[in-house]
Amino acid sequence: MGGLAQLAKAMGHRVTGCDANVYPPMSDQLVASGIELIQGFEADQLALKPDLWVVGNVARRGLPLIEAILNQRLPMSSGPAFLAEHVMVGRPVAAVAGTHGKTTTSSLLAWVLEQSGLSPGFLIGGVPEGFGVSARMGRPDGVFVIEADEYDTAFFDKRSKFLHYRAQVAILNNLEFDHADIFADLAAIETQFHHWIRTLPSEGCLVVNGQSEALRRVIARACYTPVTWFNDDRGLQTKAPNRPDPQHNSPAGRETFDIYQADQCLGQLVSPLWGEHNRANALAVLGAAMALGVPAEQAMAAMASFPGVKRRMQLRGESAGIRVWDDFAHHPTAIQTTLQGLARQLATGQRILAVIEPRSNTMKMGVMRDQLPTSLSQADLVFGYSGGLDWSLEQTLAGLGSRACVREQLDDLINAIVEQARAGDQILVMSNGGFGGLHERLLSRLAERQGR
Repeated sequence: MGGLAQLAKAMGHRVTGCDANVYPPMSDQLVASGIELIQGFEADQLALKPDLWVVGNVARRGLPLIEAILNQRLPMSSGPAFLAEHVMVGRPVAAVAGTHGKTTTSSLLAWVLEQSGLSPGFLIGGVPEGFGVSARMGRPDGVFVIEADEYDTAFFDKRSKFLHYRAQVAILNNLEFDHADIFADLAAIETQFHHWIRTLPSEGCLVVNGQSEALRRVIARACYTPVTWFNDDRGLQTKAPNRPDPQHNSPAGRETFDIYQADQCLGQLVSPLWGEHNRANALAVLGAAMALGVPAEQAMAAMASFPGVKRRMQLRGESAGIRVWDDFAHHPTAIQTTLQGLARQLATGQRILAVIEPRSNTMKMGVMRDQLPTSLSQADLVFGYSGGLDWSLEQTLAGLGSRACVREQLDDLINAIVEQARAGDQILVMSNGGFGGLHERLLSRLAERQGR
């Protein structure tokens, strides 16, 4: 919604917003854009007298402002509906869907299009480093890149958000069970993807991960749009193993791999993103970029210069020879692949200290807690924050033995990490929230320890 507010501001509207808890980097972007942010959902905000209330999916019945809007029958829309009706009209749309990797893949696609001179617009659930903002209008007739979420639209529209996006090119990156607060099972999510695919144009393109059995089932139900497969012998694939680039220091090096289509080598990609999941992201972006008219060689050259995304394997700093990384991973699969990617880059003797906050609605419900120990297997030490959980994270991680440390208070967790960390360690912090400023507090404490 913060990105949508910036788009509305760029269109010439006066924009204000309200929420209960906005944290950087989005809060910083809103301030820089001149958008007033009001804390809370009180009914006195009706005094602003806006032409339209655009309601995000965190707003719910019972909030004083929502009840007042409904009682006075004021003009109201959802974020996805506003996008479809006011932002995406008359321009090609490239949508990126999937359980994992939407933000990185959307950012990478926008970067490739930008470097190709196409000046895309975009709305992304993170901040691409090369742009510095999470949303922009771009060229009026240019491609609009949208992170297409399967989460519900609003309290009055329980369809998945992406059902509002009539994409010309759509990436289906992966599909697993998530969002247990609104979906009963994986089959329910597959049905939402099926409904979306039924609305996409026959002259468009679907770029689909062939390794996902769930996506194969979705495509098999009905598909009217040409499909480009990746991670599959029928389409884009890699046939060379990842090789760390010796010109870059671990654990922030690059990986190089050859890309093939129909057994023809399209070229070699030197990627600044590492890990098996990012190989898939790169293949997806290549397929989408080619469908949008960007030559393969040009797209791969652009990807090589991609500066990354904030909060996606972002190096937050180094202190006392210890690096602190920030990543948005919160689903067990994302945690596992992120750890695997970092582990591949480590020099001998370097350790990974994984710090997790089970903060998403699904994780708070404990639906996937039994998957956590396996997902954390690559970590040398695991530190878990159990504040706000009504299930035992300590019991869940008990099988990791002395490798695991769980604390309910954030200060206690920081103390435990600082006590165990040593020069050469990589501290990987994984959360889909602000985590109480843990990253900066860790760096500060490590610096203090070194100065004693």
